[in-house]
Amino acid sequence: MNPLFEKKSHTYRDAGVDINLEAEGVSALVKMLTYRRTGDFGMYSNVGHFAGLVEFGEYVLALAVDGVGTKMLVADRMKDWSTLGIDCIAMNVNDLYVMNIEPIAFVDYIATESVQTDKMRQIGEGLNEGARLSNMNLIGGETATLKGLVNGLDLAGTCLGVQKKDKIIDGSGIKEDDLIFGLPSSGIHSNGLTLARNIVDSYAGYDEKMPWGKTLGEELLTPTRIYSEVLKVTDAAEVHGMCHITGGGLRNLERLGKFGFEIENPVKPQPVYDWIEEVGNVEKHEMYRTFNMGMGYVFIAPESEESEILRTAPDASVVGRISSSPGIRLEGEEFH
Repeated sequence: MNPLFEKKSHTYRDAGVDINLEAEGVSALVKMLTYRRTGDFGMYSNVGHFAGLVEFGEYVLALAVDGVGTKMLVADRMKDWSTLGIDCIAMNVNDLYVMNIEPIAFVDYIATESVQTDKMRQIGEGLNEGARLSNMNLIGGETATLKGLVNGLDLAGTCLGVQKKDKIIDGSGIKEDDLIFGLPSSGIHSNGLTLARNIVDSYAGYDEKMPWGKTLGEELLTPTRIYSEVLKVTDAAEVHGMCHITGGGLRNLERLGKFGFEIENPVKPQPVYDWIEEVGNVEKHEMYRTFNMGMGYVFIAPESEESEILRTAPDASVVGRISSSPGIRLEGEEFH
């Protein structure tokens, strides 16, 4: 092919999201967070895990915060905001589940240039369904009209969870030869949408029907899976660590510590990922550092727990194991 006509190789950075720069920015912010409360109810965790913990007697309270991101722009194109509340709650409660924490309460925050009643009703519909799926109370929220500052609508929220101290799982118990179990995602979830939208806008349309039956718009709006079965798994089996595969893809595993993560049999990605990779000419490494690639959640547990984990979470599968050589390797290749 004439080089002048070769298809551009799309990256998340070119689409507008620089993961490395984002990590540097977060690190710079966290370094400034040095103050610690005196008296009771102090911090029970370091900043940087999936959720922040607060000491509360024999219990810990946990807080997580997240939003829907640019998935909102897909909803605007499709004129369908009914599932975004599920995404908002899912991105929060899944960050609590990784530490074996039960979500109990949620508050939402909506920033908009102008209030549209039907859009608000649909967002409420999704928030209510997300609360039902995670067995959690919606106890309040805030809506701010910020014309001139916000263009469109942004939806985010904060989740409160609780657990006994001796039941917290933070990854410190991970050992060499532990198995890595993957749970399938429902699709793209609420991460990597900037790159996905960039490719759809460049080469297709949101109403284009795909061979697997959905339009691209419907595929991108598929709500994030809520992994509420996690609490049943941890009750039934010994689990040493868990991970929510969100923004940054497999790099999220590094948040569990400096272990060797050997991903030998990855969960098969949904067809939409093949489409994005092929049509957008996206490198495989870039795909796995941007998207969940079909695996939205990970358990790490001793091999002796395999049958119990697969019984309690039937759609889980063994995707790899822990080695003594720190780093992430995908099918034998080093992953950064």
